[in-house]
Amino acid sequence: MTGRRPLLRAIFDAAVAAAHPDVVLAPLLPPVPRGKVICLAAGKAAAAMAAAAERHYLDALEMQPSRLTGIATTRHGHGVPTRRIRVIEAGHPVPDEAGLEGADASLKLAEGATSDDLLLVLLSGGGSANWIAPVRGISFAQKQQVTRALLRSGAPIGEINTVRKHLSRIKGGRLARAGQRAEIVTLAISDVPHDDPSAIASGPTVPDPTTLADARALIAKYGLELDDAIGRALDDAGNESCKPGDAAFARAQLELIARPRNSLDAAAKLAKDAGYEIVDLGADLEGEARSVAADHATLALQARAQGKQLAILSGGELTVTVRGQGRGGPNQEYALALAGLLGDVQGISALAGDTDGADGGAGSSTDPAGAMIDGNTFAKMKSLGLDARKYLDNNDATTFFEKTGDLLVTGPTLTNVNDIRVILVDRIG
Repeated sequence: MTGRRPLLRAIFDAAVAAAHPDVVLAPLLPPVPRGKVICLAAGKAAAAMAAAAERHYLDALEMQPSRLTGIATTRHGHGVPTRRIRVIEAGHPVPDEAGLEGADASLKLAEGATSDDLLLVLLSGGGSANWIAPVRGISFAQKQQVTRALLRSGAPIGEINTVRKHLSRIKGGRLARAGQRAEIVTLAISDVPHDDPSAIASGPTVPDPTTLADARALIAKYGLELDDAIGRALDDAGNESCKPGDAAFARAQLELIARPRNSLDAAAKLAKDAGYEIVDLGADLEGEARSVAADHATLALQARAQGKQLAILSGGELTVTVRGQGRGGPNQEYALALAGLLGDVQGISALAGDTDGADGGAGSSTDPAGAMIDGNTFAKMKSLGLDARKYLDNNDATTFFEKTGDLLVTGPTLTNVNDIRVILVDRIG
């Protein structure tokens, strides 16, 4: 039903709006310290968070501008104008040299912080790729190799970050160690299942429960073929991350300012207000995108057969084990799998999108956020002779949805609370 597309988009937009830095950050910013406010931000919302912090301290609290400094390292295309906090746009999901610059400069600012200063760390999803600081003995190219291999393996983000933490000078609590003389306040937008602080941007200011042995086990689990230097680094006890009780955390605290659950609640409210019975599958779903799509298609078809007016909503972060040569991301793959399974069933429409505005892709700000499907999609599949299974086998959801005209393109949203998936089942007749 083409008439459901505006509602699908409105539901997605409501989820995004609930987590925007302009809404969630200012009420939780700490008071002005005796010394400076040193703002270090990383992730897809980093520049927007930095700008919101500037408005709070410089405008609302009228703090002297010279007492505010910092660096915000964000994804290319996610920068916004700032006054005192320098913005660096860097690579994501594969890190680039700008990320090296941002991480090194951030570590230097942290190391220079005094006991009178506030080290304000603003984190959001994408920070793990944006802050790239390889441990000694690992080259930048080797760190990129590890990232690419992990992304193609189908490993969930928590496992990917376990490896990253043990190959980094800034992740796994090491930023807190660098700035431990100052008061450290971390405000984070969660983009990870179950809101684990040590997984958000790979936990640069919190204790890390994972170990070098865990990282080695994951390399073996996924059969990753990596340079010998990676193995040596993961065997080096000096690369163990910071654990609970470390002096780095004596003056450190973290608070989550936005969660996937909050955004899913906002989406569910809008769907309920539109007259749908809600099936909330939770904000922390993980798994292979096509397998999760199969489960959700079954729920939708059952609801359709029962004549229900139903909205099936879920959050979390799905994965794709890449075997083909195509383009796409987990949300597009989920939508493509749904399209193949639903065929031309009337009265079912769906949207799957990443709340940061980019689903997989090559790291461009113009990448699609996901895709929508409905009766128009099924009609295009028939008229163009498109076989969803063929595109799915090649992991080529982007090409498929380019042909049907169903890509969800939002541009950078300047926040990131994982994915939002919505299936609307309507009564017919």
